[in-house]
Amino acid sequence: MRRTRLFWQLFPSYLLLTVMVLIAAGWYFSTTLKTFYLNQLAADLTAQARLIEPQIAPRFNADEAAALDALAKDLGHRAGVRITLVLPSGEVLADSLQDPRLMDNHAARPEIVQAFGGSTGIATRYSATARESMMYAAVPVFNDKGDLDGAIRVAVAVTAVEQTLRALYLRAFAGAVAIALLAALLSLIVSRRISRPLEEMKHGVKRFAAGDLSERLAVGGSEEIQALGEAMNQMAGELDERIRTVLRHRNEQEAVLSSMVEGVLAVDLEARIIRINQAALRLLGVREDVKGRRIQEVIRKADLQRFVARALATAEPVEDDILLREEGERFLQAHGTALHDAQGQIGALIVLNDVTRLRRLETMRRDFVSNVSHELKTPITAIKGFVETLLDGAMQDPDDAQRFLEIITRQADRLNAIIDDLLTLSRVEQGEEQSGLPLEKEPLLPVLEAALQACALPAAEKNVRLNLFCSPELTARIKAPLLEQAVVNLLTNAIKYSPRDGKVAIEAAQLQGKVTIRVQDWGCGIAKEHLPRLFERFYRVDKARSRKQGGTGLGLAITKHIVQVHGGEVIVHSTPGQGSTFSIHLPLP
Repeated sequence: MRRTRLFWQLFPSYLLLTVMVLIAAGWYFSTTLKTFYLNQLAADLTAQARLIEPQIAPRFNADEAAALDALAKDLGHRAGVRITLVLPSGEVLADSLQDPRLMDNHAARPEIVQAFGGSTGIATRYSATARESMMYAAVPVFNDKGDLDGAIRVAVAVTAVEQTLRALYLRAFAGAVAIALLAALLSLIVSRRISRPLEEMKHGVKRFAAGDLSERLAVGGSEEIQALGEAMNQMAGELDERIRTVLRHRNEQEAVLSSMVEGVLAVDLEARIIRINQAALRLLGVREDVKGRRIQEVIRKADLQRFVARALATAEPVEDDILLREEGERFLQAHGTALHDAQGQIGALIVLNDVTRLRRLETMRRDFVSNVSHELKTPITAIKGFVETLLDGAMQDPDDAQRFLEIITRQADRLNAIIDDLLTLSRVEQGEEQSGLPLEKEPLLPVLEAALQACALPAAEKNVRLNLFCSPELTARIKAPLLEQAVVNLLTNAIKYSPRDGKVAIEAAQLQGKVTIRVQDWGCGIAKEHLPRLFERFYRVDKARSRKQGGTGLGLAITKHIVQVHGGEVIVHSTPGQGSTFSIHLPLP
């Protein structure tokens, strides 16, 4: 349906009402004026007939016809009217315009009939004699005895009246047109005065709808329009405050959700995503806007889909563990609960916790307990076995006793080395957690030379050549004894797994914004599947060979934590059959 502006509803209505009032008033005015003029004319004609009656009544008979006719013509000429004398028989006795003898009988004329009835007769009709419309007024004439002698009729043309009325009508029409124009102008002003504030309010409301609530409406016009404007301004103020409150709450919620480490996922009853925070996007590997889409479309993980279905199907909280296998294993602990509003359940809220590190720590703890138990049990079992053998009589044989005691001594030394490494690892980890290890800027060359000296004896036993490349000016922020131990551990491993008459190179330099220490050997190398777990405690690539060479399985773990205490990292690159390179990267001083 087409909508019309208020201005075009008010202005034509006012104008049409004004025109209708003017037409009605004009019609009433013209009718009343015409009636008034005709009544006044009838009264004048009647008065003139009454004035003539005293002069004519005494001689009102056929014998005085000539004198009466002359008198009628004289009076009619002077008064400007037509005078006709009619006998009771209807015969015209005298007339101021025509020869009475040539005129028809007037007994049937309406005004004459009324006059013969004893009253004043008034009639208006077209006169064939005068050839124009005439108004007639007839009065009866009585003699002294009270008998009717006839009637005196006075007539005048109504053309003059019509001309006078026409002139009045023209003036009235001109006045009506002027009034109509003035009314149109006033209607225009009033319509604009009413519609303009509403137009301004409309534009203001559009600004409000667009979100611009800072500018208020200009209040003007009538009291009602002012009240409406003030109410709308008040509404805008309250709406602005509520929107600010909603935005503040939403921003606070967004900030809370964005800052949460836990992933938060809200879905409706059809499993469409309502809200999801950055942590959930990161945990689930989603990098697009997924709001409003079904979870089956964007997260193709069957375990999570089944868990969401469970959360939607029950009103009780649910909990489960979810394993994601993309880009390595990731363990998520999921908590689900129903979402409710005033009408009932509207969906479910899923909270995801990444427990991968905890699971790995638990695995490491179990492995550590198992490994340390196994590592400690081996020398203890050997010591106990040989002690029991000695107690069973082997002490009587000096050669056996000597050999068994040497074995017990080696196993005790191994047990002591394991305990020492465990204590060292504990102290390093404790210093790493407390972040209180003091570091000083020192040159690296003395530290590396000291590490070479510590490893000179085992290198000489295998005739392994040690090469050092380091500038005396190269410095780093270090704890010298700890860094020396880390380098010694790497050199010891490199010497152990190098062939006889081989070589080991240690190089230190500043590369790519870091201080790098490399320990390289050309030994047997390490298979690729062992590299990720190489720095775990008690992890061995070749367990039998490692124990045979006297290793505790803790050296690389100690090295890793020492480097982490220094704010760096240790990386290994190895190719089976070609050797291995261990790199320590430290931050610049």
